[in-house]
Amino acid sequence: MRKIILCIATTFLMNSISLSQEKLNINIKKSTIKWIGEYTFYFGGHNGFINFKEGYFTKQNDVITGGEFIIDMNSITNTDIEKGSKANASLVNHLKDPDFFDIKKYPLAKLKITKVEYSDKKNARIEADLTLKGVTNSINFRAEFNYQEKELKTRFKIDRKKWNVNYQSKFKDSVISDAIGFEVSIKL
Repeated sequence: MRKIILCIATTFLMNSISLSQEKLNINIKKSTIKWIGEYTFYFGGHNGFINFKEGYFTKQNDVITGGEFIIDMNSITNTDIEKGSKANASLVNHLKDPDFFDIKKYPLAKLKITKVEYSDKKNARIEADLTLKGVTNSINFRAEFNYQEKELKTRFKIDRKKWNVNYQSKFKDSVISDAIGFEVSIKL
């Protein structure tokens, strides 16, 4: 009898916990991912945007506790070269090649939040798994929540080599950094 009561209590408790978790879909039209690639030995580089395909946060007890975001790699753009120019099209096409993001083979990337540690109500350290080119690695970054604007903002860098983004320039004066920067704004 005691085992039955314990089993029922455990089931009730697990259902209560899962019921209090809320899924908050992001607004993909207002959310942005800016990418930044820089040269290693001099100032300069390229930047642009990549769009979210879909995504959501999980919320429990009035705080964000997780989330999952799908990124449409085909949406990659460049913003530092004149839009519509051959140079712009050439760079964007090159970013889609196998030595960069291999978008034909890997059209989607994914970021899954695995842990959120708050330092105060608005600031947190986030751990996540980033899947890019079929490779998943853990990353961590600081984020700021603006609950009034329903927005999360963060900036972080990744080592592109860990995701097999292996492009090497043939010209010594235009060697690109192994770091790719991201500035992200996610709105609900």
